[in-house]
Amino acid sequence: MKLGLTGSIATGKSTVSQMFKEEGCPVIDADLIAREVVEPGTPVLEEIVRHFGEHILHEDGTLNRKRLGEIVFEHPEEREKLNSMVHPAVRLEMKERSEAAEAAGEPLIILDIPLLIENDLYYLIDEVVVVYVPEEVQKERLMTRNGYSEEEADQRITSQMPIEKKRKEADYIIDNSGTLEDTRAQVKELVRKFVPEKH
Repeated sequence: MKLGLTGSIATGKSTVSQMFKEEGCPVIDADLIAREVVEPGTPVLEEIVRHFGEHILHEDGTLNRKRLGEIVFEHPEEREKLNSMVHPAVRLEMKERSEAAEAAGEPLIILDIPLLIENDLYYLIDEVVVVYVPEEVQKERLMTRNGYSEEEADQRITSQMPIEKKRKEADYIIDNSGTLEDTRAQVKELVRKFVPEKH
């Protein structure tokens, strides 16, 4: 079973992802792979350099994310171009890793994909798990954790698909608005559903 794990800003997806790891599930992390596919020597980095120029590299040949970020932030068409280079490589890598884990007999594989729903990546997974907290909790956590003002927190939240909308797309919901113990219990229960012999 391939479960796609997603959420929104400050819902605690990384925490839940870590809990699945602790339960012994392989976790395939889209953000991590997005970093790996642009390491020095990769075809994706070479393509990025061909398009954007050498100045987006650090002296050691690694990608200067800050500089590249400034370019694509100001020019949406360049952001599209960058995504068209990086995303296919990330998706292919995720697909290959999840298939390898399945072939190795893993009963439950977690694909941690922040923009799973927005980018319509259902073909990579069997079912969707949404890490959920109500919007007020998202806002509170952003203000506490990141030191944002209410306005800044609101901006971050409204720039994403609303968590209530994501919740509607979920096959399973992990409600992370209680204690960590509550959340862990939900993770364990979900793992038990697919890997009965683990518990």
